Amino acid sequence: MTAPAPHAWDAEVDVAVAGGGACGVMTALRAARDPGLTVAVFEKSTRDGCNAAISSGSLAAGGTRWQAAAGVEDSPRRHADDIIRAGGDEEWRPVVEALCAAAPDLVHWIADTGYPVELGLDMPRAGMAARRLHTDTGRLGGARLMRHLRGLLDGYGNAAFVDEAPVVDLVTGDGGVTGVAVSQNGVLQRVRARSVVLATDGFANNPALVGEHLPHLGTPFYGGVSTSTGDALGWALRLGARLRNMGAGLRSGLVVAGHGTRVSPALPFNGAVLVDRDGERFVDEESKGYSSMAGVLRRRPGERAAMVWDAAAMAATRESEMMRESLAAGAVRDCPTIEDLAGALGRTVEETERALTPLPGRRRLTAPYHLAWVTHGLLTTQGGLVIDPGGRVLDGAGRPIPGLYAGGGTACGLAGPHSDGYLSGNGLLSAFGMGWIIGNALAGR
Repeated sequence: MTAPAPHAWDAEVDVAVAGGGACGVMTALRAARDPGLTVAVFEKSTRDGCNAAISSGSLAAGGTRWQAAAGVEDSPRRHADDIIRAGGDEEWRPVVEALCAAAPDLVHWIADTGYPVELGLDMPRAGMAARRLHTDTGRLGGARLMRHLRGLLDGYGNAAFVDEAPVVDLVTGDGGVTGVAVSQNGVLQRVRARSVVLATDGFANNPALVGEHLPHLGTPFYGGVSTSTGDALGWALRLGARLRNMGAGLRSGLVVAGHGTRVSPALPFNGAVLVDRDGERFVDEESKGYSSMAGVLRRRPGERAAMVWDAAAMAATRESEMMRESLAAGAVRDCPTIEDLAGALGRTVEETERALTPLPGRRRLTAPYHLAWVTHGLLTTQGGLVIDPGGRVLDGAGRPIPGLYAGGGTACGLAGPHSDGYLSGNGLLSAFGMGWIIGNALAGR
């Protein structure tokens, strides 16, 4: 790239953010608190959505006031230890600890802006030593949260959210990044910026990159957004940036085959069992997170299995956004009797009863039953740019590239080198947390 002459700039801001999802909007909200800064968020397309908007909107944080009120003992350090234990990436601990330290503050702040937050005591997850998922009352999901945050950004006179204006490249000069090239209405514009933040999400919808880095996933159902094409990775690599943990993704073993909706991750903790096409129960359901369960399902006959649960489990989970969507889509089959369930599974009653035998310490499912055939899917990627705990993009020698930051799906995530290391809430923690850290630093707070 060639740095444009000063008169070639079409606009100038202090902070240019590429991507208007969770990381980008949080960065802008925190940076815009400094009235001396001008901030512009360039979004590829809100019509196509962002991964935060199609998520459950669950915010993982250890040491919050909701946990204290509920008598849940937790802390940022305990949260970080759980993530490192699951992913096995001790080298990434400084970034993990920075994000976990920011998590309680950002969840408190979101609530204090008027967003209705509660602790999900009914949301147990594999790998978590404490209940630490915070959600909106009503369980309406990530779209509600993103609408709220983008609405807050509208209240800042020194910030602009520019839709249908994808960043298409970085502009460099003076030994660092000096701005961005933006395509708007078919016209290429160069925007000068003192700081550029890459928050353009991962590469899960880029078949070439997925084929290069994630061939071991096979052909999963894709459950992410169309805009996750990993464009920013190439821009940063040309400047000497490094990539890390590119073989990891956020997977789901809870995708309902033929529908594309998902069932609740809390079902296994309420007694649900998985039965494969041969009528075999093949896994301890509580031992696997939904990302690692995807790998297990890929190895089963037909790459699918039946999730079976009863009325008690349904009552405990049906108000989650995922369950509401699956029920509305007709993705759940009701089986009033064990004979009906056996018929749905294509097994005898005796085989079905054997498959439903509870593991030690677990309760026995009772009629009526519910069933959904689930398969494995890819939601987003977890590999990305190497950053420091402040979100600065690092080059091959470990030095910050001047003027360049990254977070969310563009930066290396928290799953470690394998998808099995993903814990529920890691994605939004990476996105909102790094946006919080970068935005605060840019505002000098």
